[in-house]
Amino acid sequence: MSGTRADDGAPQGPGLTYAAAGVDTEAGDLAVELMKDAVRATHGPEVTGGVGGFAGLFDASALATYRKPLLATSTDGVGTKVAIAQAMDKHDTIGFDLVGMVVDDIVAVGAKPLFMTDYIACGRVVPERIAAIVRGIAEACQVAGTALVGGETAEHPGLLGPDEYDVAGAVTGVVEADAVLGPERVRAGDVVVALEASGLHANGFSLVRKVVAVAGWQLDRHVEEFGRTLGEELLEPTRVYASDVLALADRAAGGVHAMSHVTGGGLAANLARVLPEGLVAGVDRSAWAVPPVFDVVRSLGGVPWSDLERTLNLGVGMVAVVGPEAVDGVLAHSAELGLGAWVLGEVTELGSAPEGVELVAGTKGVHGGAVAMSGSYRTR
Repeated sequence: MSGTRADDGAPQGPGLTYAAAGVDTEAGDLAVELMKDAVRATHGPEVTGGVGGFAGLFDASALATYRKPLLATSTDGVGTKVAIAQAMDKHDTIGFDLVGMVVDDIVAVGAKPLFMTDYIACGRVVPERIAAIVRGIAEACQVAGTALVGGETAEHPGLLGPDEYDVAGAVTGVVEADAVLGPERVRAGDVVVALEASGLHANGFSLVRKVVAVAGWQLDRHVEEFGRTLGEELLEPTRVYASDVLALADRAAGGVHAMSHVTGGGLAANLARVLPEGLVAGVDRSAWAVPPVFDVVRSLGGVPWSDLERTLNLGVGMVAVVGPEAVDGVLAHSAELGLGAWVLGEVTELGSAPEGVELVAGTKGVHGGAVAMSGSYRTR
């Protein structure tokens, strides 16, 4: 009888195959064929290896022109926002979320991204779906000015459902040692400038998804405040700031002292990470109108503003700490780039906080300065 075992336990007959176990190597090969043109489009002359090699190769000869080059690196994923992409069966934008999460972390120290790699784990390789994800990553890499030099797609049947996947990535960049942005450059009198977010970006989706689920809303529900469906709003890609932020810093000629990427933890927690001990950045909550998606999440779930503030970006995707003489130039150049920007507050010496002001400090294991949140949020 087919599939019976001999006395030694060895299967007789055709037995099992890798494909029968749920791994389709031919589908993986087809996915590579479908994505390789998008990946190659990110390659400049510095990328010397082809698609499909064991390692990506990047010509680092240009580093010889640096006086003291420092390599910067970051790795991250997209979190549970992938569940929205899977539910909507739309996979060509999640790559922007991935690239934004990693590239803009190293840009925060002034590093120029050089190359990136990605990793996709899935329950089943659907070549068209994997190719759509990678095309999104490649398009975002082009926006960021970085090469996508390699990646991996792993099929994990039994661990992930057939239509489930997760994505992660890592980026490497370079910055001149004496040009690193950070707390060492920040001084009392510096001005805090907000750079507009495109939406929720890719943080806090466990809260957002819970709110939506408890409310019983469907992703195809048209929401008047958004002017589109709930799913379309939630899947709005993360803004990739890299090229714009580097251009702002270059144009300011030393006037940009620090940058903060507003991700998990919200604005205050991430801004506090780039302030030196003894200084406090004042942030006026009324300095901008919170976009509708955040207010809908708040009102729909009865979420306290305090929790929302610690979880979501509330419309501020990055923050620049700039010298007072550079503020007008940074705002003007942001407008030229089509990037909304406005003043949030000022950096001062840390003293006793006045009544009604909440101090945020010591987050993410960084013991430096603090952020004083004051006022009340405005909604659109």
